[in-house]
Amino acid sequence: MKRIFVALLCAALLFSCSEKGDTRLSVDKKGRTVVERYGRLQVNGTALCTAGGKPVQLRGISSGGLQRDGKYANEDVLRWLRDDWNMQVWRAAMYTLEGGYIQRPAIKNKVIDSVDAAIKLGVYVIIDWHILSDGDPRRYQSQAIEFFTEMAQKYGEYPNVIYEICNEPNGNDTTWEEAIKPYAEAVIPVIRQYDPDNIIIVGTPQWSQRVNEPAEDPITGYRNIMYTLHFYAGTHGEWLRDVAADAIAAGVPIFVTECGTSEASGGSGVYEQEYLEWLSFLKKNNISWINWSLTNNGEESGLLSYNADREGKGGWTEDTLSASGKFIRRILRNEIRIK
Repeated sequence: MKRIFVALLCAALLFSCSEKGDTRLSVDKKGRTVVERYGRLQVNGTALCTAGGKPVQLRGISSGGLQRDGKYANEDVLRWLRDDWNMQVWRAAMYTLEGGYIQRPAIKNKVIDSVDAAIKLGVYVIIDWHILSDGDPRRYQSQAIEFFTEMAQKYGEYPNVIYEICNEPNGNDTTWEEAIKPYAEAVIPVIRQYDPDNIIIVGTPQWSQRVNEPAEDPITGYRNIMYTLHFYAGTHGEWLRDVAADAIAAGVPIFVTECGTSEASGGSGVYEQEYLEWLSFLKKNNISWINWSLTNNGEESGLLSYNADREGKGGWTEDTLSASGKFIRRILRNEIRIK
């Protein structure tokens, strides 16, 4: 009963936001979920827009790697993030290696759990093909095609779903022209065969930092394509915002599918002021963002304190949140003003 009371109280506090703030709510004052309000998303120019064409900025949370943090990919946790944290979008980060899909194909069941829960709860969900140590997305291109064919067949009819087809391409030989774009042009058609409309997000070179490169050689022939930008507040500063600004000016639609309060390593402190500077830039440019990550593994970028909620139940109290978790929760609940 206590947990139910807390959730209702938190929802009431969220609903007390101004009408202008309703666009930043997971559930509005009329009880409508974000998916009920926005519908099937679309890209107009550089803007992510509602089904009706209104620009929108989504804000949300990423799982850690599902191979270790899959316990949180369930309805109870996503409901708590929706109602208490005001999360609008959940990212299911399915690593390819590091104990992920290539070694353990059954890990896709955690993606399925995530999508099913998101559909039931009326939040958006990103299906993330989370390449990292593999670097070049072409390394497991055939497996990616098989995976996204299955996901598009299963979920293409639902407006909740967003596809992130390569998380962080990296390596000197993993260029946009010769590696990433050809990979995307192989994967996108199999998704579009079954899902003609939902958003597809494509990674960019150098761990999804060189978001300006698609400006010179964009993917053509398909609607609703966006490009990934990742940042960590302790590592990536104004220079990367300048890269992003140039990309936007050149017509590149950006979605920040991963950003953290720490350094890129996941540690070395919580850089609150630097993170807020990034959020100001994203707000100004109406760019959606997802915080990394829901984990209890002790990383300073993790949202839970070390070993908290080992069973994945949600309902967290302040003492179970890390410094980053407390900070991000306040941002998502609109308790910290973004200038």
